Amino acid sequence: MTLENMDNVEVFDTEQKGRGLRAAKELWAGDVVFAEPSFAAVVFDSLANQVCHSCFRRQENLHRCGQCKFAQYCDRTCQRACWEEHKHECAAIKKYAKPPNENIRLAARILWRIEKDGGVVSDGQLTTLDKLEDHVADMPEEDLKELKIDVHNFLDYWPHGGRQYNVDCISHIFGVINCNGFTLSDQRGLQAVGVGIFPNLCLVNHDCWPNCTVILNHGNQTALNSIYHTQRRIELRSLGKIAEGEELTVSYVDFLHLSKDRQQLLKQQYFFDCTCEHCTKQIKDDLMMATKEVEDQKPSDEVVKEVTEHSLKALEKIEKARTEGNYHEVVKVCRECLEKQEPVLADTHLYQLRILSVASEVLSYLQFYAEAAGYARMMVEGYMKLYHPNNAQLGMATMRSGVTHWHAGLIEVGHGMICKAYAILMITHGPSHSITKDLEAMRMQTEMELRMFQQNEYVYHTMREAALKNRPMSMMAEPLEEGIKSLFRKK
Repeated sequence: MTLENMDNVEVFDTEQKGRGLRAAKELWAGDVVFAEPSFAAVVFDSLANQVCHSCFRRQENLHRCGQCKFAQYCDRTCQRACWEEHKHECAAIKKYAKPPNENIRLAARILWRIEKDGGVVSDGQLTTLDKLEDHVADMPEEDLKELKIDVHNFLDYWPHGGRQYNVDCISHIFGVINCNGFTLSDQRGLQAVGVGIFPNLCLVNHDCWPNCTVILNHGNQTALNSIYHTQRRIELRSLGKIAEGEELTVSYVDFLHLSKDRQQLLKQQYFFDCTCEHCTKQIKDDLMMATKEVEDQKPSDEVVKEVTEHSLKALEKIEKARTEGNYHEVVKVCRECLEKQEPVLADTHLYQLRILSVASEVLSYLQFYAEAAGYARMMVEGYMKLYHPNNAQLGMATMRSGVTHWHAGLIEVGHGMICKAYAILMITHGPSHSITKDLEAMRMQTEMELRMFQQNEYVYHTMREAALKNRPMSMMAEPLEEGIKSLFRKK
């Protein structure tokens, strides 16, 4: 387990939040504060047949483990690289006759790792799992019932011939997973595909307006027994200048919620009351619920109430239609809702931004690029007024909007947005991340097309139409229900 740049950080005791990490030296935007491979990780149950259990890449035609028939791999290279981690699990699944849920699989992998390497697997590891908070005593009754079921099933799954653990020890591991399980993304950074434990990352405290961000970087490879294997490796990256001695923070939840809603989410999942400046002063809450002013005239309270209630009902209909794969119905509901919202809600209103996000994504999938581009531009303009300028979600949304404009033939706006997205993702993801590399290729392509467009618009559009006739644009990836907006996994 290779930890990098650990001389950049030091552990300290905060006044209200317990232990935390602070900068041991001055840091700048885009600096990798530290990098850490997973202590243990598993693929989500729902994606077990679609994601490699070794490198966590989404792949078609995965190779199934011949022993347990459960684990799936890109190829023999990934399978051999993962064998040390999988071999105990493989035997346990065969004996148990079926794979247990992801929590049980992760808890077992954690304990097998501790048995093999001990609680500290590197000189740079700053804490051990037994010292992490589990908040079992704070769990509501319903969650405790689920915990007891998991403990019972774990005891059935765990090999009876191996070292045995008491209920308190197993409960602690499950509590740590619930509070500190980090969401792992696919290689594109667009979908959550698994959950892992990163001990040092668990020491980084929350702030709704943080100075750091975390990404999973599949782009770094290490030699493992002469086999090149992509590690499940997180990077803590600085979003701006951080002074020596300043606390390092990340956001556990997406910022685009009202302060009280973020506080409620954090209390439910992580059992603490957020007292950050943005929550205490309710910064930007007014923008998130703002209404449109025309010549200093605001819409009446009755009209605002009617539109917000309509928006909530529309979001419920959209969720149902998306689940059923009825994307034309999604578009219909979005159009109707946006027509009602447009004269009443400001461009930063959360309900309007949620509808714009869905509309632009689904219309792009259906290849209605011109309409999708208009909605995407409105969404990004709203995001820019709310998010931190170096927020990863802002960068990803700007990138998607730029690509949609490019597909629509709006090369000037498309290139401009792709450049803005590239500048953000260079900080949040870094130059070696696969999505940054793809974006750099897009930036160069759109720059070339933009020069052609500026020289002769007619020739540009003629050549573009001819290219599309010879090679029509393929259907974009099916829209995902939810992008990765939370750092740690939601229950």
